[in-house]
Amino acid sequence: MKGYKIGGLIIGFLVLFLVSCTEKSKKEAKLLKTISEIREEYAPDKRTALFDVHVFTDTEKYILKGESNLPEAIGKLRATLKAENITYTDAIEILPSKELGKKTWAVVNISVANLRSKPKHSAELATQATLGTPVKVFKKDDDWYYIQTPDKYLSWVDAGGIVLMDKSQAENWKSKDKLIYTATAGYSYQDAEEGQRVSDLVAGDILEMIGETEEFFEVQYPDGRKAFVSKEESEPYQSWLEKLEPTQESLVATSKTLMGVPYLWGGTSTKGMDCSGFTKTIFFLNGMVIPRDASQQVHTGKAVDSVKNFDKLQKGDLLFFGKKATDSSPEKVVHVGMWIGNNEFIHASEMVRISSMDKNADNYDEFNHDRYLRSKRILKENDDALISLVKNPVFKD
Repeated sequence: MKGYKIGGLIIGFLVLFLVSCTEKSKKEAKLLKTISEIREEYAPDKRTALFDVHVFTDTEKYILKGESNLPEAIGKLRATLKAENITYTDAIEILPSKELGKKTWAVVNISVANLRSKPKHSAELATQATLGTPVKVFKKDDDWYYIQTPDKYLSWVDAGGIVLMDKSQAENWKSKDKLIYTATAGYSYQDAEEGQRVSDLVAGDILEMIGETEEFFEVQYPDGRKAFVSKEESEPYQSWLEKLEPTQESLVATSKTLMGVPYLWGGTSTKGMDCSGFTKTIFFLNGMVIPRDASQQVHTGKAVDSVKNFDKLQKGDLLFFGKKATDSSPEKVVHVGMWIGNNEFIHASEMVRISSMDKNADNYDEFNHDRYLRSKRILKENDDALISLVKNPVFKD
């Protein structure tokens, strides 16, 4: 009789244990699903939004660890878990990191800053940012800073590429008169004699303008360095903005000034550029900030063609290439170029060059013709992902 009672207790405990495990598994599955749904809603593209939250467990409770630059997403996560009566230890950090203090803004301080996928020089070049670009700063790792550019791209920059600022310093910098460098490449100088160089410059660089002589503008870098830039290679940013009238012809003209620039994975400047960095630069020099990557650019603007009916295309339309969707795999966009008329498109492939869709042309590009996916029109299209510098004070309030 005694043995029977012990057996009954063991069975009872086993049943309770199994029920408890089942309940815990259901709760854990619900927790993971909630995190996944919020990540998909707020940060579907990890290149432009950070929602890195993970679940850990000990014998008594769940522990949520991670970080995010999206306070609204973390707020929704906390509210949802509270409504579902899921208790946990909250170890999520909302960026910017407290380690930064008030220095949560910065301005690019060199002609072209190389932005990496990880905080080290040997990491993949994710993108570039040109002189004068204002960025948000989220955290620090030794001498590297995790930043977000105006097109929302997230990446790491070494300390030498930026000047840290607090909010009031960043607003003060934006309020200053600016100059934009318009030549493909050149230099700034210590005096108005083109003597000692201060640094190199590339098209699209932005500097504070503090004076002028007959042939030069006097400028100041974010770190306080003063220099002189030739008036033949630059102009006041405000007057450049006021006369901006991006057209099909101006896009084509800009694109051809970049002929022969070498291909550089991650490049978005005249020092070297990849395919989407090239199209991004064309539009930037015409007053538009467009998304960084081809797989992002393809989701902007207005659909024009997807069946190789190139007669529908206008100069300035973007052509996208890659692999079509199948029953088992999604579409994959891997390349982009810009239509320039006469059955030709210009693109960065080995170098910036012009190719043709005409099978009888000497520069016929059979490879890209065969992997063509679709074309989109983004010039003068209304789209939240397309930033007009005329309407949005990215560089100057």
